[in-house]
Amino acid sequence: MLNQGFRIFSILKSIILKIKELISQLEEICPPNYQESYDNCGLIAGDKEKEITGVLLCLDSTEEVLKEAVKLKCNMIIAHHPILFFPIKKLTGKTYYERTLIYAIKNDLAIYAMHTNLDNIRMGVNNKIAEKIGIKNLSILEPKEGLLRKLVTFCPTNKAEAVRTALFEAGAGKIGDYDECSFNAEGVGTFRAGENSNPHVGTKHKRHHEKEERIETLYPIHIENRVINALIKAHPYEEVAYDIYPLHLSHPQVGAGMVGELEKPLSEMDFLQLLKKNMKAPGIRYTPLRGKKVKKVAICGGAGSFLLPNAISAGADMFVTGDYKYHQFFDADGKIVIADIGHYESEQFTPEIVYSLLKEKFTTFAARISKTNTNPVNYL
Repeated sequence: MLNQGFRIFSILKSIILKIKELISQLEEICPPNYQESYDNCGLIAGDKEKEITGVLLCLDSTEEVLKEAVKLKCNMIIAHHPILFFPIKKLTGKTYYERTLIYAIKNDLAIYAMHTNLDNIRMGVNNKIAEKIGIKNLSILEPKEGLLRKLVTFCPTNKAEAVRTALFEAGAGKIGDYDECSFNAEGVGTFRAGENSNPHVGTKHKRHHEKEERIETLYPIHIENRVINALIKAHPYEEVAYDIYPLHLSHPQVGAGMVGELEKPLSEMDFLQLLKKNMKAPGIRYTPLRGKKVKKVAICGGAGSFLLPNAISAGADMFVTGDYKYHQFFDADGKIVIADIGHYESEQFTPEIVYSLLKEKFTTFAARISKTNTNPVNYL
């Protein structure tokens, strides 16, 4: 069972791993470019070349959490919320975040944050909420745009399969639940090799006609270098021709919020009771009930008021989120029920997600989940 929202796992003992190696693996699944423009994900403090002695997972990297890390001999903290959102000009210990950073520096601790990039991935924060309250058939509420590119290349027909395979192995060609996706068309390419060339086919100084395939495939921009390197390595030509097109498509697996359905419809009050229990919320603030069954539910961990129009457009009966202000509740306007469970309450299980990511990538790796309750809000 979780103690104040956290569960403990054993510390890493059996393998040697550098901080940068762990970060590299995490960012394969949760790339920094998935974060929102205002955010500050990534390594906030610490030396990425250091070997990891232990990892502590938490929601907030407060001074109390860092002291817990030192006690447990963990030199890396992976938090959901960045300890720094804005630039600072002085480091005097006047504020809680300055004291936290000073403590981290003095004790040689690394602080890494996975915030809105973890919110925005398909198996991230909102999926965890859905898992806790039994929401199925999930889709992204506001898919993120500008994350996809299209690669077009041309190669000899007899080498096309090898080039396609290399691109797929590098991560290209994934669309939703499908992979190895491409479009291919046959044609004829021409070139003339110069004096200092070393052509794979054809003769120097003479125009050559070669049966080629045009290969088109998609990839997310954060793996672009890997995809291009794989193309060049697999391609037989000395000079590889390729085009890259930016796409304005939304990414179906990346974005803010989620919407899905309960297995069986519930009355509004029964759903609110289930929500309160499963999310361990001391209380729920909600708008007037509409007297309708709850079937479709929209979710956004943290502060999600910006997604209310999306939730209404999606036909959701209930919108579960946190940090709603008084006047924002009026925006429900009888079209939906807003259920504010609290910011901390909506994200308290986030360390479990990071733990699962670590376990998936490193089968012999285990981390501790902080026992410190960092919720700054108390209830009477």
